[in-house]
Parts: sequence; structure tokens; C-alpha cells
Amino acid sequence: MDLFSQIEEPEREELLALRKELEEQNYKYYVLNAPTMSDREFDEKMHRLQELEARYPDMFDPKSPTQHVGSDLAVSHQPSAVSKGFETVKHKYPMLSLANSYSREEIEDWVRKLPSGVEIVCELKYDGLSISLWYENGELVRALTRGDGQQGDDVIENIKTIPSIPRHVVGTPSTFEMRGEVLLPWERFEALNKEREEQEEPLFANPRNAASGTLKLQDPKEVARRGLTAYLYYMLGENLPGKTHFERLSTARKWGFNISDAIKVCKNVDEVMAYIAYWDTERKNLPVATDGIVLKVNDLATQEELGYTAKTPRWAIAYKFPAEKQLTLLKEITYQVGRTGVVTPVANLEPVQLSGTIVQRATLHNEDFIRSLDIRPGDRVWVEKGGEIIPKITGRAEREIGRPRADVALLPESAEYAFPDVCPECGAKLVRVEGEAAWRCPNEAGCPPQIKGKIEHFVSRKAMNIDGLGEETIDLLYRQGLLHNIADIYDLKAEDIASQERLGEKSAQNMLAGIEASKQVPWARVLFALGIRMVGETTAKKIARVYNSIDSLQWATAEQLTAIEDVGPQIAENIVRYFEDIRNLEILERLRQAGLQFEGESLQPSAISHQLDGMSIVISGTFAHHSRDEYKAMIEAHGGKNVGSVSKKTSFILAGENMGPEKRKKAEELGVRLMTEEEFLEMIK
Repeated sequence: MDLFSQIEEPEREELLALRKELEEQNYKYYVLNAPTMSDREFDEKMHRLQELEARYPDMFDPKSPTQHVGSDLAVSHQPSAVSKGFETVKHKYPMLSLANSYSREEIEDWVRKLPSGVEIVCELKYDGLSISLWYENGELVRALTRGDGQQGDDVIENIKTIPSIPRHVVGTPSTFEMRGEVLLPWERFEALNKEREEQEEPLFANPRNAASGTLKLQDPKEVARRGLTAYLYYMLGENLPGKTHFERLSTARKWGFNISDAIKVCKNVDEVMAYIAYWDTERKNLPVATDGIVLKVNDLATQEELGYTAKTPRWAIAYKFPAEKQLTLLKEITYQVGRTGVVTPVANLEPVQLSGTIVQRATLHNEDFIRSLDIRPGDRVWVEKGGEIIPKITGRAEREIGRPRADVALLPESAEYAFPDVCPECGAKLVRVEGEAAWRCPNEAGCPPQIKGKIEHFVSRKAMNIDGLGEETIDLLYRQGLLHNIADIYDLKAEDIASQERLGEKSAQNMLAGIEASKQVPWARVLFALGIRMVGETTAKKIARVYNSIDSLQWATAEQLTAIEDVGPQIAENIVRYFEDIRNLEILERLRQAGLQFEGESLQPSAISHQLDGMSIVISGTFAHHSRDEYKAMIEAHGGKNVGSVSKKTSFILAGENMGPEKRKKAEELGVRLMTEEEFLEMIK
């Protein structure tokens, strides 16, 4: 083997590895809304892949990440791919991504290479989810996500909940398209993450992920509650008014579209650089997230002349602001125990200023995260703000062996970080469930943070809504031996409360009135208040629609539970485990005796026939005649049972368009029949 071959082989292997890694990151970013790589690292790897593909043209692959934009569809690169519950529609015009740059020198070079005298429109690069809005005769008729650039999911019912997007416009062409960005404002993002933290659900890393996850929800009411907004930045179509990009946006503003006031027409590179410098600081005062500046050629005819590459327009480019980060000392790792027993490590840092705030603490997520970065007390670590709001540690500097610090207990250079094996609060032996990253304290009935956390959740506004029982009062009553679980709330007496420090007769009266009023809270909220792991407010409502009493829910199997929309195997298993615990059953009986609403109005359809008696049926895909929920109701009304996964016991699969590939494969392996919706409707007459 000659020298060139020795060099070539590792680079070809690197090329293949980069393709795989970048595809995985695209999936995590666009579909899961849980990226594990920074934008800058992703772009650097993409540039390296482009370099290698140019060097080895014989390895060209049209499916390479360099040849297409990332996809927010459920399964990338499959024409039939859809996200659950949404129709996939082909874009009238491809939705391409922009070329990114992190260097002001590169931006200057790009501007200077444009034709002489060309105006540049500078805009803020909003960090949200791209959307394409189709209008016909002034009516909003489609709202497509970017998808894979060629087709996207129609999320129009969710888009209609966003006040800043007009559903009707007047004085417009017969057909046109507006493109923009759907965003979750900082204020709403913080409130949403606070809710998720209280439920011990994974936090959204930044507003972009939160907006993307919200827009793909199946419940428009929940989408409306979260408070999305949108900025529009491009108009497409035939015979549109204006010869420049700026003119068209000005017209769109008159039609009622939310166009940013920060847009500016620049005539030379100096004006562009001044714009970037101004917004690098001023963007931190905006109510929504931005991560850069977009530059576009203003003249539309020049845009057409410059054209496109396979992935990006040549007439536009994005400048990405560098993430603000600082190097500081990791003084100590402490541990927090949550309501469900999850033990979360926390980095206690030497104070450092980031994005205008002082950062002293940052989450370390779990043991695996700490080990992956190999960080220990005494290290100097890089801290930045994820989405400019959540402090996070992204790496460490080289260790200074033997560096003396009086306030830090240094680990020996050879010692590895060791996660505690017992609960820092109660001393119980920690457990780690297979497939989960978190360590948990199993001592639910004896671990103080878990006991108090469950009570705090139970009395919260969206659960039982009991005024007067705040965090401090719960802690006080717990220490006095008056509260040990949620059922104890209904045994509280006026004299017990009034005799406590900082309380009194008035506080006792208000609290007891709130406790009495909570007995009228409907069944769905009571179910949410019980604090079953991963059963959030929306999930509890969906479960309560199917199981209209705690007695019926208690005997549901995991397979039956997964037939409910948004109830996966893990949630189903958590519910089953909850009702298997004798301590929970005792608490539930006390709550029943106290008079809580353990039954709701039956929403199950009345029996129509016994045509499907004894049959277990899986629904997969999208349908033309009825919705998935309507088909589920039909199955139950004719005696059948909805199940969520394919097994030997499955009678048949009601298969719509774009059926899930995993379910199809499983059905073929087990010989389970696929039934079209026409065949099904004929079967039940």
C-alpha cells in the first residue's frame, strides 16, 4: 500500500462516520427536539464532510446530509414519512436552509463578492421553527413545517391558535405564500420549563426546541395555552407587488402580518457590520430568542440571477452569534432529590457573569454526563447559557495538578468521579432502572424531599388548587408531624394549623376552606394531582376520557393503556406500578373517604354491536374518512379493544396511508392482517 492509499483510507472512513453522525444529529434536532451538539460544532463537521466529499467524488451519495436540509418529519428521507396525526404536503417551492458563517470576515467577503451597487437587507435570525403559510383568496388554507425541504407536515389547526398569524387578509393576490418563524417568547418558555420541572419532566434546552415540540402537539388547546408567536420574513408567489424583498415585506406588514421592525436596508459592508455589532448586544433585550443575523440581496431579479445550490440560496447567508461562555471554578457537586426520587447533580461554581446575569449553579444532568466530560471538583469548567437562559457546562480546561485551593476539596489526579450510592437526604440505597440515565431514591414514603414534593404537586393550582399550602407551610407541617402524605391534608384540624408559627386562625380558616373546595375538583385533575410518574396534565385528561373512574383505571393493563393517545409503554408501566403499591392503595382509600372526585362523566361510546367482540386492534397511519380518535371510538362501540403495539394477540391492523414502518414490519413477521379503512367500515356496516 502506497503513502496516498494509507492517507486515503482513514479519510474515507471519516467521511462515512460524519454522514452517519450528522444524520443522527439532524434527527435529534428536527424530530426529537433534543440536540446533543451545538450549532457551531454541527456546522464545522458539515464543512469537514463537504471537504472530504469534494476530495473523493466517487463516494458521492444523494442522501448525504450535504445534499439535503434537515427534516422534521417523523422518518427522514422517506417520501411517505409523516409525523403522527399530521398530513404531509409537498411544498410549492422548496424550503432550503441558509449557509451559516461564524466569522465577520467571511460575511464581509460575501458582501464584497456581490454585484456592484446591490443593496443588502439585514434581518434578525429568529431561533424558532420555520413555517410556510398558504393563502387563497385571503384565507389561510395550509401551514406547513419545513419537513425535509420538499414536503412538510400541515399543522394548520395549531397555527390557527397563534394570534400574530392572520387567518383572513384583505387586498391580497388570489394566492401567495408567507414564510416565517414560529417562536416561544422567553417569558412563556420560562413558565413552561417551570411547569415541567415541577412535574420532573425533561426541560426544553431552549425556546426553539420548545416551540417545535409545541407545534407538533395533537391538542390545539394545549398549543394555544403555551402562547406561541411568529415573525414573517419572506413572500412567494406569482404577480406579487414590489420589485424588492423590502418592498414586499412592507406590503405584508400593511396586510396585517407580523414583520419585524428590526429589518434594515444596507448599502455597503460598513452598514452591514454596524448592524451586526448593534444587535450582538441589543438582541439580549428582545422578548424572543435570536441566534444571528440574516443577510439577503434586496433586488428580487438579482436573487433570481444568483440562484441556488443544492441546499442553500446564493443570494442569502446567515451570520451566527458566537455562544457566550466563561471559564470558572467548579467548587463542589451537590445533589437534589426530586418529587419522583430522581437525584440530580448540581455544579456549584465560582460566580461568573453570563448574558447580563451572575451564574453560580448549573445542572450536571446525571452521572453519564459528568463522566462524559470527566469533570471533578477543583476543575475549571466552561459555562454557557443554553438558549441564553439555562446555564450549562460544556467542557473543562486542562487540569492544573496540585493547584491549591482552600475552599475546594480536590480529587487526586488518578481518582474518578463517583456518583453517590445512597440518597443524600434519607440514606436509602439508590437504584438505576435499565435504560434510564437517572439514579433514583426508592424510599418514596420516607424520603423528605419526595414526601414534600408530592404534597406540593398535589395542592398546586393545576391540580387540587388548595390555597394556603405553599412550600414553606408544607415544610412546617411536615416537620411538626402533621403531614406525611397527601391524604393527611384532609385530616388537618383548625387548632393544629392555628397553633403553628407564622399561621393563625385566619390562615387555618382559609386553608380548610381550600381543602373543602378541593373535594369538587374533577376526576381528570385528581388523577393529575396523584403525581404518577410522567402523567402530566394533558395525559391525565386523555386517560380520564377513556377510564372515567379510578376503579376502572386501577385494573387497566399496560397494553390497554398504550392504546390511549400519547400514552407510551413507560407511562403505562408507571400507572400499573402505582396501583400495585399497597401504600398508594391505602392513601387512595383515605382520599375516597374524604370525598374526592374519583369518578367522572362517562365519555365511552355506547355499545352499537358485538361485531368486534374479543378483538384487539392496532390503528396506524392517516385516514381519509375519519380521524384516528373516531376510529378508536368505533372499535370500542362495536366491542373491540384498542391496543398500541403489534403482537401475536393482535386481530388486525387498521392501516391508513403512511403506516409506521416498524408496525408494518412487525405485522409481516407475525402474519397479522392489514385492513384498509374501507374494509373496516364495510365490516362494521
